[in-house]
Amino acid sequence: MNHHISRQLLSQLSEFVSRQLGLHFPEKRWRDLERRMIHAARDLGFKNGEACAQWLVSSRVPRAEIEILASHLTIGETYFFREKGGFDVLESRILPELIGSRRGREQRLRIWSAGCSSGEEAYSIAILLKRMIPDIDEWNVTILATDINPRSLAKAAAGIYSDWSFRGVPDWVKQRYFARRGDGRLEVPYAIRKMVTFANLNLAEDTFPSLVNNTNAMDIIFCRNVLMYFGTEQAAKVTGNFHRALLDGGWLLVSPCEVSSAIFAEFEAVTFPGAAFYRKNGTGQRPAPAPCRPHREESRLHLPEQLPVPDFFAVPRPPLPPETGQEQAPPPQQPKPSAYEEALALHRRGEYREAAATLQGFLSGIEEAGPLHPLYGKAAALLAQLFADLGNLEEALRWSGAAIAADKLNAELHYLRATICQERGAIDEAVTALKRALYLDHTFVLTHFALGNLTLKQGKQKESDRHFDNALELLGTYRDDDPLPGGDGMTAGRLAEIIGSTRAAVRRT
Repeated sequence: MNHHISRQLLSQLSEFVSRQLGLHFPEKRWRDLERRMIHAARDLGFKNGEACAQWLVSSRVPRAEIEILASHLTIGETYFFREKGGFDVLESRILPELIGSRRGREQRLRIWSAGCSSGEEAYSIAILLKRMIPDIDEWNVTILATDINPRSLAKAAAGIYSDWSFRGVPDWVKQRYFARRGDGRLEVPYAIRKMVTFANLNLAEDTFPSLVNNTNAMDIIFCRNVLMYFGTEQAAKVTGNFHRALLDGGWLLVSPCEVSSAIFAEFEAVTFPGAAFYRKNGTGQRPAPAPCRPHREESRLHLPEQLPVPDFFAVPRPPLPPETGQEQAPPPQQPKPSAYEEALALHRRGEYREAAATLQGFLSGIEEAGPLHPLYGKAAALLAQLFADLGNLEEALRWSGAAIAADKLNAELHYLRATICQERGAIDEAVTALKRALYLDHTFVLTHFALGNLTLKQGKQKESDRHFDNALELLGTYRDDDPLPGGDGMTAGRLAEIIGSTRAAVRRT
């Protein structure tokens, strides 16, 4: 084979792809990388792979082009109920226990299909839930499906598939849950489509878990045939974020070929026939080293009792040695961080229960001062976010109200309350809170973005366009790499790209 791309350039390209997408192309796979680059070059407007590769490694590449490149570097091949063993375990073991534990209480389920490609996996989850929960309309069910490729997301949102997507699927499933179109293809009916929310997300670069992109407090995460494209370090980072995104006792489902004790070190492995599941043990601590074999039996789902929180900040510094002939005074004591600062640090590490306990102790200690205490509003807002991350939306809503009572003119607090209301399924309350935030600060970009998304889901296309236009106009006042207020690390450039991808998907459907 004659190489069209030089080895030096392939090396640079491999580093670029790893940095931008987390995808791993070691030297032994450079020929594969070259072949895929030749195909990507056409879509990116270049006559050959060499010129395209040179542009990629030497320019500031727009996000849209990065996403086109990603679509060529990964295999988007999928189909309904793929790797059936995982769905069998969900139906017979995991979902019945989750559903039973929440029926009659907080009837809520949150599932994420990460790397959803053209949507077959997400719709398979929706069909399974609809079959298992007869009164599903009385439940607050979130099925989030994300991918980096906007073309795949557009196909997923349309919900129209050829027979090739149904290989191995029984005829009765197709007859009951799909509609045959005039062109012979099968269409997902609206009742199933409305259960799934599709969104653009880059697992290698975007921040998660986050209330901004709805990736927090998940019960189950599907991430199958995705991590195998990542290098070990990047895959470990992604799975660490998945660990934080799951509730205590939550489950991560990967492909059997992706099992790795190094990458999933924070999880407990649970073995089922034909499926690879990892479970968040809920203690906030990494599992103790164990023999290199998976567990044979799974235990019942439960929320463990809270463990005592070690004081990570109280380690004294050793005194400096005295200089010759002169007694050295001991160094001044460093001030101990406040309980609020401790809780903030715990939250950043994903130790949500410990952070919440620390804050509750702090707030009860300043009960007499209440909202008049200078840190009360900040502590209450952080506690609201922590309870949302822990899936306790009732407490999250209560503490968001306390935060607003302490600082009524803070638009970010009303936005936080709106995200909590949206997660509870209270869309009208969410819209009201967002409009209050806009009234207080019409330049708050994320409020326009959230309203654009909500009105789009309600079928209000013109209103949605207006909110997205307002968001893009405000984003023009930021630099691309500027973090947005209240955005959990979301940058102005990234939000503009997400809005563009969302609109492109709507146009294609």
